[in-house]
Formats: sequence, C-alpha cells, structure tokens
Amino acid sequence: MLLVAVNAFVGGTLGQERTVLPLLADKVFHLDLYTSALTYIVAFGLAKAGTNYFAGILSDRHGRRPVLIAGWLIAIPVPLLLIFAPSWGWIVAANVVLGISQGLTWSTTVMMKMDLVGPERRGLAMGFNEAAGYLGVAGAALATGFIAATSGLRPGPFLLGAAFIAVGLGLSVLFVRETHHYAKVEAATHVPVHANAGSALSNRQVFTLTSFRDRSLSSVSQAGLVNNLNDGLAWGLFPILFAAAGLSIERVGILAAVYPAVWGAGQLITGALSDRIGRKWLIVGGMLVQAVALGLVGVGHGFDTWLAAAVMLGAGTAMVYPTLLAAIGDVAHPEWRARSVGIYRLWRDGGFAIGALLSGLLADAFGIPSAILVVAALTAASGAVVAVRMRGTDYVDAHPAPGHPG
Repeated sequence: MLLVAVNAFVGGTLGQERTVLPLLADKVFHLDLYTSALTYIVAFGLAKAGTNYFAGILSDRHGRRPVLIAGWLIAIPVPLLLIFAPSWGWIVAANVVLGISQGLTWSTTVMMKMDLVGPERRGLAMGFNEAAGYLGVAGAALATGFIAATSGLRPGPFLLGAAFIAVGLGLSVLFVRETHHYAKVEAATHVPVHANAGSALSNRQVFTLTSFRDRSLSSVSQAGLVNNLNDGLAWGLFPILFAAAGLSIERVGILAAVYPAVWGAGQLITGALSDRIGRKWLIVGGMLVQAVALGLVGVGHGFDTWLAAAVMLGAGTAMVYPTLLAAIGDVAHPEWRARSVGIYRLWRDGGFAIGALLSGLLADAFGIPSAILVVAALTAASGAVVAVRMRGTDYVDAHPAPGHPG
C-alpha cells in the first residue's frame, strides 16, 4: 500500500501537465502547427520509453529502491522549468527530464509490486498500481485546470507538481524497502508458462523474445504501444479540440480528468478480474471499446457527448492497462521479468511519441477529427492482432484449479 501511495504521486507529477501544457502551447507560445505543439509529448515519450528499458536492467543489477529514489531526484527541476520557461524549447526540455523520471519511478513501482505479490495476485497488484497512478494523473489534471482558471496558466498549476515530487521523494527515502530478493525466491520455484521462457537469457534474447519472437509477449507489446499512441493523441489534441469548440478551461479540465479518472478507478476491478477470467479477451475487448470511444470523440460535438466518450475511453483503457502488465509477468521468468517489463514499457511509452507525431501530422493536414478517426481505426486493428496472435498467458491458464478445464 505504501508503493500504491508512492505511485499516486508519480501520476500526479505527470498529471500537472495534462490540462495546462496544450493550452500554454496555444495561448502563451502561439504555436501554429499541431505537430510543433505536440513536440513535448514526443520528447516525453522517447525519454520515458528509453528509460523504461534501462530501469529494468538497473533494477536487476542494483536493486529496485535506488532506481526509484534516483527517479524522484531527477524530477526536482521539472516544475521550475515549466514555470520559468521563456520559450517552447524549455518546455520540451522539461518533458525530457520528466520522461526520464517517470521511466525510473513508475517502472520500479510496477516491478516492486510484482516482486511482493507473487503470480496468483499479479493482476490485482497491477490494478492497484495503475489505478493509483492514473487517479493521480486525473486528480492533478482536474486540480490544475481549476487553478489555471482562477490564477492563470503559470505558476500555480506547477507548484502542485512540486509538492507531489517532495512528498513522493520523502516517502521513497524514508519508508520504501528493497524487494528484489522476493523475485529471487520466486525464481527458485517458478514454472514457466511457455517452453521458451527459461531463466538464463541475455539482454538481447530478452529483447527479441519480448518484442518479436514470443507470440504473447510481442502481442502485448504492440497493444501497449497502440494504447499509448491513442493516449498521446488524447493528451495533446483533446484539450485543443474542446477549447476550440468554445468550452471553458474548467470544462476542458473536467474532460481531461474524467478519462484518466475512469481509467484509474476501473483498474481496481479489471486487474483482479484478469486474475479470474484470463488476460487475452479482456485486452481485446478493451482495445475495441477504446476504438469506439475515439470514434465518438471524432464525430461528436458538445460537452455531454465528449463526456460520455471520455468515460468510455477510460473504461476501455482500464480493461487493457493492468492486464497487459500482468500478461508480461505471466510469461517472463522472474530472473528476467524486470528486463521484460522494461522492454514492454519501452514499446508502450514509445506510443506517446508516435501518437503525438502521427496525430499532429494528420491534424495539420486534415484536421483534429480526422486524426482521431485514424487512430480509432489503428486501435481496433491492434485488438484484432491480439485476438489472432496472442496465446492464453495467465496464471489461471497455466495452473488451473482442480476441476478447471485449463
């Protein structure tokens, strides 16, 4: 539960940007092209994706706790950069730093919970972890929207982010303990779900297995990438779309918060549900629900329609997000699970950069609604890939209860 609390502050550190930065790009820095305005998401996604990979390697080599603390220390200058940025380049630089910090802190909270709970409650643990993080994102997005409406886009919203960093760092230094030894204990009795998931693998072997060779791991990796591709779109373009339609900053903040709030809270249910019914079809269903929700945003108009779409998008993402992480944990051997999680998160968070770049180019060429509809189609196609290619990976399938068909 301590790690759940820590990850809520990790999410809050990210959430300080969700409402405010798209509006800063438009109203303060007067960026004309959507592609230029979304450069901060590209920078964040690339930095976080690369750091996720190294977080897995470093946490296996040096332990989880030092990597967590390092991530918080790196986050300290981010609010200052956002508050005092004289040009858009400073905002982009701040997001490179934030991406590095998020890659270290969020990755290690995932690994530490997997270490602690063992295989039977892996989905539940991922549900708690991701729920805390994205409720933190939602709460910060809502709070910063109201702060911005009453006191301006700067500095007020980012002072809240500074407080999140201070509390998260303090909890991690004073109270969080190392968990790597739990993974070593689990490794001694681990039964691989698939025959090619043995323990003695090099970094290159783990990368190719997670990314391409294993049907389940690679299916999960592409679904994670597409999921964050559509989140990059939502983060960067939704506030601009809503503001251009005449919605107030408060209403834009509500819509920016509802999506991650439903996403966050829903994971308290879907994570545990995946332990009971399996991972695959929850992932497929979630991707298709997201696709429908994105289509509704693209063709819809008005606050009420967009609110319903935001709820649906959050629900679909909740079905997918903790389930993908749990599926990685099901297949990956405990000896290289942290590395596999890091590689999956590399692909997943690379989706931020791809989504921001793709949606920005499409929005510049054809408008925001068309960009949203293209991403909706990609999301549906990703769900179809999982349906066709992914095997049953979950602990329930591998270790059926007496009388369970397996």
